[in-house]
Amino acid sequence: MNWDILLGFAILVGSLFLLVKGSDWFVDSAEKIGLSLGVSPFIIGVTIVAFGTSLPELASSVTAVLNQESEIVSGIVIGSNVTNILLVLGLVASVGRVAKMDYDLMDVDMPMLVGSSLLLWFCFSDYHLSLFEAILMLIGLAIFLANSLTGDLKSDQDRPSTTWRDYFLLLLGGVFVKYGADFTVDAIDNLSRSFALDSAVLAQTLVALGTSLPEVAVSITAARKGKPGIAVGNVLGSNMFNTYAVIAIPSFFGPLVIPEDILSFSLPFMVATTLIFAIISIGQRITKWEGYMLLLFYIFFFNQSFEGAF
Repeated sequence: MNWDILLGFAILVGSLFLLVKGSDWFVDSAEKIGLSLGVSPFIIGVTIVAFGTSLPELASSVTAVLNQESEIVSGIVIGSNVTNILLVLGLVASVGRVAKMDYDLMDVDMPMLVGSSLLLWFCFSDYHLSLFEAILMLIGLAIFLANSLTGDLKSDQDRPSTTWRDYFLLLLGGVFVKYGADFTVDAIDNLSRSFALDSAVLAQTLVALGTSLPEVAVSITAARKGKPGIAVGNVLGSNMFNTYAVIAIPSFFGPLVIPEDILSFSLPFMVATTLIFAIISIGQRITKWEGYMLLLFYIFFFNQSFEGAF
């Protein structure tokens, strides 16, 4: 391995750090500012926090389209969704005996998640995302948010005070996300050239794993504190935003290139993974053994993505 490749990996790691750290500052500051204005923590959770967990993917995808590297977009979304379900939930269930869910996902949320993955498959079936399909996805996201936002419009708790530091971190977080996205896309392009590897493969594996690290850390912490329902809700909300917003919004900046191998393996695998998530959710818990099974599926996905690229 030569120095150019080592430098490429170093730039990718550094750019992912900028993305993740910038998103962390942006979300934390926005959450505190929202609470200070009297916005309900529930609304902040399903809007700012859910959007924030998908912010690295969205920023990278928009930058990719502007840099004529739009084939990365589908890889980022599919890889992130698979990683959230298999790796994040697998680890959550593995650190404890049983990960119980706080509410019945099969009522509304899970059918909407399954529907979003199927809609993505149908939209990609002709290797093209039209303007109508992009708008349809945003409507789907709006329906999901409208359902989540029903009630709890105001906060009953004391409003925290904000300082100039909160607004500064909000701005600095946005800058980190912007430049982190630029460097990430450049690093993917350079590494794919060095290894003669499809950039979409790197996007749905290494980049998806890097952008999912915050979910991994938060979810494991929540599970150890006896609150696995937070992790489950985070994964569901993040995947909804990924499927709808991270696919639809970048398409307004330019046409999306849909790689052929996405439809032959990655996208069907994501749909199957979502269905497995739905089946497990029927019992409103994820056992340790189911967690081990999810991790095995993730290892298979990671290996198969690279194996099919050479």
